[in-house]
Amino acid sequence: MDNFKQRLNKSKEAIDNADYIIIGAGAGFSAAAGILYSGKRFEDNFKDFIEKYDMKDMYSAGFYPFKTQEEKWAYWCRHVYVNRYSVGKTELYKKLFNLVKDKDYFVLTTNVEHQFWINDFEDKRIFATQGDYGSMQCEKGCHDKLYSNEDFVYESLGKIEGCRIPSNLVPKCPVCGGNMDLNLRKDQFFIEDKKWHEMASNYQNFLSRIDEDKNIVLLELGVGFNTPTIIRYPFEQMTYNNKNMTLIRLNRDYPDAIDQNKDRTISFDEEIYEIFDYWLSRF
Repeated sequence: MDNFKQRLNKSKEAIDNADYIIIGAGAGFSAAAGILYSGKRFEDNFKDFIEKYDMKDMYSAGFYPFKTQEEKWAYWCRHVYVNRYSVGKTELYKKLFNLVKDKDYFVLTTNVEHQFWINDFEDKRIFATQGDYGSMQCEKGCHDKLYSNEDFVYESLGKIEGCRIPSNLVPKCPVCGGNMDLNLRKDQFFIEDKKWHEMASNYQNFLSRIDEDKNIVLLELGVGFNTPTIIRYPFEQMTYNNKNMTLIRLNRDYPDAIDQNKDRTISFDEEIYEIFDYWLSRF
């Protein structure tokens, strides 16, 4: 990659002159915002679970094969509270909002912490493809309605003992009576409800009204190779197909462009706050 200052100048110019900005945000962006799933944050919040189950981090713990619903929901209530309800606004998401708020923008994200809504991005400009920590569904997807879990999470938090919640608090599907689950895309039972389809339609409508003769920036933030077919690969394809698109990729581990797009990609693996502060500077 070329000189850092040159890339900063080039990317700032592209953003300032953009007629449209499509944001693609992955897990790396939330991690950079401080929503870390490992290290001290994990250890401080899950000491009892670590001791009992030898958990290593919040991501891998999400796949732990709990033997009972009481154990499963004790973990997930804590997880959801720590990553969804207790976080509030974050500086990095606020910086991103300030960067694009006066632009014609859209957000495509695989993140499930609700941060785009919390930080004032317009609802009609967000497509969260993989679900939301704040919603529950029937574990087997017997119907397509989602349910807020906020009251359940707060009630259960204070009643966790021995890494279990009381049996009477375990949520059950109001239709089939079976178990409930978080609305996260992890298996074939993930519910794409009315709101999900509305978000998908909003995104397609945004893409369809783009004037391809104008300046378009694809701002890819912390997107790796966990689910590359949602953001990373489509952004590369869009860049390849349109000479007026500029792909700006921020990624500490995988910043490089594919060979075919190197002339229209500006890559960064540097400190994200320094990059955003430069973009937001006015001179």
